[in-house]
Amino acid sequence: MAAVVAGGTTAGVVAATDDNQPVAATSSSSTDAGSSSVKAPVTQPAGQPVDWTKVAKAVEPSVVAISNRSQFSLSEGSGVILDDKGHVLTNNHVVAGASQGGHLTVTLNDGRSYQASIVGTDPSTDLAVIVMKGATNLTPATLGDSDAVQVGAPVMAVGNPLGLAGTVTTGIVSALDRPVTTSTESEGGPAALQGGGTPVVTNAIQTDAAVNPGNSGGALVDATGRVIGIPSSIATLGQSSGGQSGSIGLGFSIPINEAKSIADQLLADGSAEHPFLGISLKDGQITQGAAQRAAVTVVQVQPGSPADAAGLKAGDAIIAVDGESVNSAESLVAQIRERAVGDTVKLTLVRDGKQLDVTAKLTARASQ
Repeated sequence: MAAVVAGGTTAGVVAATDDNQPVAATSSSSTDAGSSSVKAPVTQPAGQPVDWTKVAKAVEPSVVAISNRSQFSLSEGSGVILDDKGHVLTNNHVVAGASQGGHLTVTLNDGRSYQASIVGTDPSTDLAVIVMKGATNLTPATLGDSDAVQVGAPVMAVGNPLGLAGTVTTGIVSALDRPVTTSTESEGGPAALQGGGTPVVTNAIQTDAAVNPGNSGGALVDATGRVIGIPSSIATLGQSSGGQSGSIGLGFSIPINEAKSIADQLLADGSAEHPFLGISLKDGQITQGAAQRAAVTVVQVQPGSPADAAGLKAGDAIIAVDGESVNSAESLVAQIRERAVGDTVKLTLVRDGKQLDVTAKLTARASQ
């Protein structure tokens, strides 16, 4: 099971939404993916409430249940069909361990099941692509634009919580650019960071749609049925008896633009590059007139890095990235990790009491 600490949370923890708990009993469903003529994007009547039945019919055939069985455990999660070749996007923590003797099974909305293998994983973003063996007549998801998402927009989460495949829940986008740091926890043991010691920091979409263990890797869609995020973690009230508590209305999804960028790289060669700025940071504060505000203090600049080329100096206080405010080291890391190698970012900073902008072109982080 994975555990997370979310920026700004004061009580409880955030937990990645797959689980090794016993699988819930399932019931038969009358849903038949093959008979649905509704496809995303769904057209919603202007000025009318969202017709979620249309959205569900359009999206459910594109979301799958994933089981990851090893010699000693069974964990479950969700996934999103990317293409008609059987490629599925999911979270890395859903399929972790499958390459070391585990067995992946993907079950479609219409009840068909296929064995699957890993195409590529990226622990740094908690994303993975797997491929079903011999799957046909698939319904790939329609991907949206997470940069166009607005706070307050209606959304639906679709996934496999607690083994209950095809579950849909609705809510709104509660916040954007929410920095969330995820760590994994070995069963019965202490917390450990994902990715061999590298935390997963996500510039997440926050939603109040109910998300529970097993939703990881599924779909967060807008009112047209376009996928705008991949649910990956939830805030919980902690653990009272060795298991996770359920949804408390704080779910976090990886924006689909970031997820698609990583998926495209994994499909190309099984690995992904990550942007690098080249600074060490700490939380800080600056004074502006009579007010104080949070900032990110530069502790050290790596020689020859993009930050060095941009003229950043130790002691600089960064307050925004491309016009988006950053108020903690975690939020700055999330902003940079959301971008791609080769992107140019504008950093707004305060140096010696004066505000200025510098630009840095992000390079690829060296393999570790």
